[in-house]
Formats: sequence, C-alpha cells, structure tokens
Amino acid sequence: MKACVLRAVGDLRCEDAPDPKPGPGEALIAIKACGVCGSDIPRVFEKGTYRFPTIPGHEMAGEVVSVGAGCDSVLLGKTVAVFPLIPCRRCEACEIGAYAQCADYNYLGSRCDGGFAEYVVAPAWNLQVVPDGVSYEAAAMCEPAAVAAHALRRADLGLGDSVAIFGAGPIGIMLAQWARRGGASRVLLADIDDAKIEFARRLWDRLSSLSEDEDRLGNQDSLDRLSHDRSVFLNLFNPNRGDTPGWVRDITGRGADIVIEASGSSAAFEQSVLSARTFGRVVLMGNPAGAMRLSQKAYWAILRNELAVLGTWNSAYGGLPRNEWRLALDAMASGALNVEALVTHRVSLEELPAAMAAMRDRKIAVSKLMVVN
Repeated sequence: MKACVLRAVGDLRCEDAPDPKPGPGEALIAIKACGVCGSDIPRVFEKGTYRFPTIPGHEMAGEVVSVGAGCDSVLLGKTVAVFPLIPCRRCEACEIGAYAQCADYNYLGSRCDGGFAEYVVAPAWNLQVVPDGVSYEAAAMCEPAAVAAHALRRADLGLGDSVAIFGAGPIGIMLAQWARRGGASRVLLADIDDAKIEFARRLWDRLSSLSEDEDRLGNQDSLDRLSHDRSVFLNLFNPNRGDTPGWVRDITGRGADIVIEASGSSAAFEQSVLSARTFGRVVLMGNPAGAMRLSQKAYWAILRNELAVLGTWNSAYGGLPRNEWRLALDAMASGALNVEALVTHRVSLEELPAAMAAMRDRKIAVSKLMVVN
C-alpha cells in the first residue's frame, strides 16, 4: 500500500509499505479520509513518534474490507470512524470505562501505525459505524468533534451560559457549534490569528444561513432561531488588539460562565482565568506549546473568585456515562453539527508531506487539512 511513513523527526515520506493484516478481533479498514490534527505538526517535525518508522494520522474514517478471526463479519462493507486509543482493558481506569486515562494504552498514529495510509488495522471495538448521510470526511472529524463535546460536558454547560473560547481552530469552532446546540446564550471566540477570526466569521454566517433555510422548512425549534444571528450569538476578537478580559466583561456584564482554553498558549491561559466570572468554570484543553505560567493577579483571581479549573483529555468512548463518538456522529447525521465545512484543503498521500511542511511554515492558511484517498 501507499503510506506516509515517518522515518525520523522531520522525515515524512510517501512510499510503499506492507499491507497490514487483521489479527483476531481486528478489522482492516480502507482509509478514505484522514484529518491532519494540529498535534501532528510538532509530532512530525519536532517531537517524533514513540518509535520509528511509524505511520502518523489519528483522525480517520473508511470502509471495512476484511476482518480477522472472531471479528463479526457484519462489519464488512460498513463505513466506520476509528477511535485511535487502544486501551489495555486491565488497569483501574479501564475497569470503570475511563479509557482516555488508561495506564498502558496504544495509540494509532503515534505509538503504532495510523491513518496516513491506504489501509489501517484496528480492533473492532474501536470502530463506530457511521450513520447514513455522513461523509467520510465528516466521519474523519469525529475525533476532534468528540474532544470538543467532552470539554463542554466537563464544564457542565447550562441553558443561558456564556462561553468564551480561546483558540479559533477547528476545535474552537466546533466548541461554538456544540455550545449553541447545548443552550448557550452567546459564544465569545478569541484568536491572535486574523485569518482564523475571518474564517470563523464567514463560516458562522454560512452555517447560520443554512440553519435559517432549515428553519423555514420547520426543521428546527424556536429556541434555536434566537441564536442564528452571528452578531448576537457569536462574538469575535483578536487579543492583540485590546484587553480581552475587558472585552468579555463588556459583552457578558460580569465575565463568562465558562471559559475554554483551546490554544495551548500561556498568554491565553492567563487571559482565560481573568475572563471568568465569580464562581465560573475554566476548562484547559489546548496542548501546551511550552511552559504555562500565571501571573500573581491571575492566581488571585482563581482564589478570590473561587474558580473551578478543570482539565480535559481526549473523549469518553465505549459506554457510560455517554459515548461522545456516537454523540458526535449522530449530531452530524441530524445536521446539528457541521464539520465538513471546516475542511479547507484536501490532498493525496503523495502531496501530504509538502502540505504539512507548508502548514508548519504558515505558507497556507489552513483550518482543516484532509488526506483523501
């Protein structure tokens, strides 16, 4: 098969690789779409994977083309999204279904071969059958969509809450969509990249227009109609242009009920804490690019405002209290979540190494780069 193989840090090559074979309980998936996550850039060019060679890529969807012994043949021909984390199923976390906290997990795309290839092997347990009407590209976005849903569920989003999001990448925009569907009164989206802010503005206008068309057909309730006007529901800001916590307070009157730090920036961490209202919730989900520091002022804000500062990691999968992958796929199928609109660039496996280098060097303005087979 063709695959993009990481031979060493910075050495990603499209080349022939052995066809993988499914073992007992596993399925072979023909990859139709695989998204490039923001974390894939430092993984390929700075940090490397856990061993070499490795095929990166963990946001993937495709068609089941064969199954190993003991794997239900009903999966053959099914379109599936692939949950990349393979838990040990033996540790204390796994015993309670907290698979993202597994003490001894494997991971497609970093610890073993992933989706930047024509085929991948995964346990049948890791496959979610995709509903009719959901494209391969949308299904490949199930991983970041579930991560966004998990962050908001950690924050205990309530009807009428205001939500401030630092980071207007794909997950930030998906957070805004989830917040709207969860009953938020408004979303405040901040990013230091004007291109991302403008993309979010145009996309939200487009999604709102689509929602209004559906509304005229009687497919959405009156509560959702209140949030279609971007100027009311979605507020956009570049922190380089002013006082971000002050901007949040001006709009909300007291600070945001929920603040989500989705950029991994130390400056955004500081501003997130200062943007929360008294007794507010701050959720940290951005992969840190370096040391994360707080000023004394921000630390005092946590103490005096009795803020709840919450970590979030990956997503809930496989059972109780909720399978957020199933939640994301069902939301895509119903039209409640539009993720395909986030795809700005599509490339082949042969084009991927150069496209990722251009993404690293900021030569192209990317929301979501998608490998399409």
